[in-house]
Amino acid sequence: MTISDALHRLLLDNLTTATILLDAELRLEYMNPAAEMLLAISGQRSHGQFISELFTESAEALNSLRQAVEQAHPFTKREAMLTALTGQTLTVDYAVTPILASGATMLLLEVHPRDRLLRITKEEAQLSKQETSKMLVRGLAHEIKNPLGGIRGAAQLLARELPEESLRDYTNVIIEEADRLRNLVDRMLGSNKLPSLAMCNVHEVLERVCHLVEAESQGCITLVRDYDPSIPDVLIDREQMIQAVLNIVRNAMQAISSQNELRLGRISLRTRAMRQFTIGHVRHRLVTKIEIIDNGPGIPADLQETIFFPMVSGRPDGTGLGLAITQNIISQHQGLIECDSHPGHTTFSIFLPLEQGATST
Repeated sequence: MTISDALHRLLLDNLTTATILLDAELRLEYMNPAAEMLLAISGQRSHGQFISELFTESAEALNSLRQAVEQAHPFTKREAMLTALTGQTLTVDYAVTPILASGATMLLLEVHPRDRLLRITKEEAQLSKQETSKMLVRGLAHEIKNPLGGIRGAAQLLARELPEESLRDYTNVIIEEADRLRNLVDRMLGSNKLPSLAMCNVHEVLERVCHLVEAESQGCITLVRDYDPSIPDVLIDREQMIQAVLNIVRNAMQAISSQNELRLGRISLRTRAMRQFTIGHVRHRLVTKIEIIDNGPGIPADLQETIFFPMVSGRPDGTGLGLAITQNIISQHQGLIECDSHPGHTTFSIFLPLEQGATST
């Protein structure tokens, strides 16, 4: 290998863009470390494998690659959906450039993952909505609580002046309803208490939730644990995190019972460690991912964008505060919560930083 070849190889190996080189038969000649990380495979072990053994896309995309070899015609594809060998679905943009080498046409693929950008955009929109919602609720709470205090005080004064004891039943109703509304507004605002952070094993939190749910359902619902025992302790408020996860699991249990018998329900709690994950504008070297998965009826499509807003509920008897409180708790822990739902499968994903040495992106 010449100095020039070594330099070219060094440059390719250090590119952050995933780069893949295919021969004329669409078999792997080379992939740089960025591509290995994106597809979660080894370039050395995968050398010579057909492209569909690296990842899968549509048959139409495979035909386009063959045409690019035959006609030496470059092309670009936006927001393509690739399925890696791990089963993970990736949204990417990729450019295909035919290269003539040693009398044969090879294809250079430059792959740009879009999932992270799309997720960050979605997350920023979610956080913006959350902040707008908080401002709206705080303003509404101020307008409600002030007259409520006056109504309650007036009812107390009136009760003292009433000539008959039986008439105080009416003033008691006013006082009790004023207190109920005040408590509702306080719950909408959420707790002002800062988390009491301490190192804790996240599986202790999940096990506590499982025990509570098993007691509430009298063991009728199936709970599946799928834990990664290698996940280290995380800095959290244990009680708040139990409340956050319990709100999600209870919602799942209630959704299942509204459609089927509870014994047919299945809720899975899964943990995984993820590397180089971005939350907001901060990239974390390591985060823990908690997934709560249920086989309930799913969240209606028209509610999926607003489920974390206060007073938004898919149930007639729901308060719509559980998920709003959960999101507030996760946000106080510098974390992120996401939801993906369709009939028969709903997944809530909670991401929590596992280390303090994060970097801004």
